[in-house]
Amino acid sequence: MPQRIMYVQLKTGYDTDRGPSWIAWVRFSKSWQTAYFQGRTLRRGSGMIDANFYDEATREEFWVSGPKRDRSDGRYGRTAPDIEADAREAYEAFLQGAPLPGREQG
Repeated sequence: MPQRIMYVQLKTGYDTDRGPSWIAWVRFSKSWQTAYFQGRTLRRGSGMIDANFYDEATREEFWVSGPKRDRSDGRYGRTAPDIEADAREAYEAFLQGAPLPGREQG
């Protein structure tokens, strides 16, 4: 199962880019239509305004994307995400110029 370090933000219940966010390892199904994050199963969805995945159990909406080196991950807000401990070393190396694990070729 592919695994990537991703920026994840909860959208449901918060104003634009005000929800909690994380830099974390996210596992993906072979088709990339399902993501597994913090014990949640997220499904890729369409028709959502600020989200691209939703929790299949709670229907909460999330924005999931690759992190940016300039740390401008939130589209409108600049709240710093929580960096999960197991992702910190690879994320900090990425900020210094290293490729993200699994994305060495782009």
